[in-house]
Amino acid sequence: MITDLKPYAEYKESGLPWLGQVPGHWELAPNRSLMRIRKKLVGDRHSAFTLLSLTKLGVIVRDISEMRGKFSSDPGTSQEVRKGDLVMCLFDVPETPRTVGLSGHAGMITGAYTVMECRRPESAKFLELFYIAMDDRKLLSPLYSGLRNTIPKERLLGTKTPLPPPAEQAAIVRFLDWANGRLERAIRAKRKVIALLNEQKQAIIHRAVTRGLDPSVPLKPSGIPWLGEIPKHWEVSRIKNEFRCLNTHRVPLNAVERGTMTARTYDYYGASGVIDKVDNYLFDDELLLIAEDGANLVLRNLPLAVIARGKFWVNNHAHILKPRRGNIVYLANVLETLDYKTWISGAAQPKLTQDRLMSISIAVAPPDEQLTIVEQTSEQTRPLAITISRLEREITLLREYRTRLVADVVTGKLDVRAAAASLPDEAPLDDLAASRDPDDDALDTDDLTDTEADA
Repeated sequence: MITDLKPYAEYKESGLPWLGQVPGHWELAPNRSLMRIRKKLVGDRHSAFTLLSLTKLGVIVRDISEMRGKFSSDPGTSQEVRKGDLVMCLFDVPETPRTVGLSGHAGMITGAYTVMECRRPESAKFLELFYIAMDDRKLLSPLYSGLRNTIPKERLLGTKTPLPPPAEQAAIVRFLDWANGRLERAIRAKRKVIALLNEQKQAIIHRAVTRGLDPSVPLKPSGIPWLGEIPKHWEVSRIKNEFRCLNTHRVPLNAVERGTMTARTYDYYGASGVIDKVDNYLFDDELLLIAEDGANLVLRNLPLAVIARGKFWVNNHAHILKPRRGNIVYLANVLETLDYKTWISGAAQPKLTQDRLMSISIAVAPPDEQLTIVEQTSEQTRPLAITISRLEREITLLREYRTRLVADVVTGKLDVRAAAASLPDEAPLDDLAASRDPDDDALDTDDLTDTEADA
């Protein structure tokens, strides 16, 4: 059905530099006629509101118990969000994971964002889809202003949006909901297989770095409660004996520097793991990066021990460790087996402090055995890694296809009216937020503070 889609019969120039032509019968509506800014602070009523978050999955209810991301020191500065409002992040647009989301919930969100009330409620879902398509391809750059690449609210309201007739909007929404459901089911199925393969892979590695490769070797008590017995010839050490901590070597980025970074040269490690390529930091040696953010460590939202080779930009959510001795891959595998919950402190913002991290006891094999463990586990897990890589690539291709399909439909490159009318009835997709993709989970825009957003 998707492959049978055709263009419209007639087009006209939109006058929008990022859009080009649109179907001839579509309206070019000024955004002022479609939405208006509403900023109503919750003040001392904040305890009566549900906290919301803008993510790659849209506007979701934020689980305060998980302490994910950052929280405003004054919840009274949050603003009301009504069901059917558009929530927009109009600052740092090129780097922002998601610029727009249609709220299906009533609640509150940090005052850093722009809440738009839809003047035409029947068009709200189409507007979300249109601006998601613009955001995914970062096509709104002509509207950016200043070092922070901000879209001024008045400029956005003065811009026009191509708008099909109401019945056609409904057809587009119905078709894309159906297509997204099919693609999302395929992606979820592949993620489940990846999770099972990763469990197998980690079980092989965990066994090797805690018991060695020879099951007949004599064992001894490690003295580490969670570890139990280890090979008799292994050493019980502490992280501080195996690593130097280079946290003081980190050079922080300020808001202006973040806004001016356009050359994406080096890997970036933050609370969400290795997520992008950015510029400006030097490391000439192999290092390990360990999350400092205790919430992420508890939730296992990222690889716990990431090997940084070459030049990395490292934010203030990572401990930077340089091995004093031993094989870096082996040591990364050892640290990946740890359960850090015992060493995490702090309720409002749980952290793994440097002192606690460096005091953790670990079992260490002799140097020659470390290399053997790395080589043999690599060989044993290679088929699993190959399959995981293939499935991840397939997921990437499905996501790219979905992004292109949405863009082509909401900008009028493809006519879905007939296809939408003949769609089969299917069970609705389960709530996306209830089964969040780890990749999407890492992309909450609320990792930014209000201060950063207002800069």
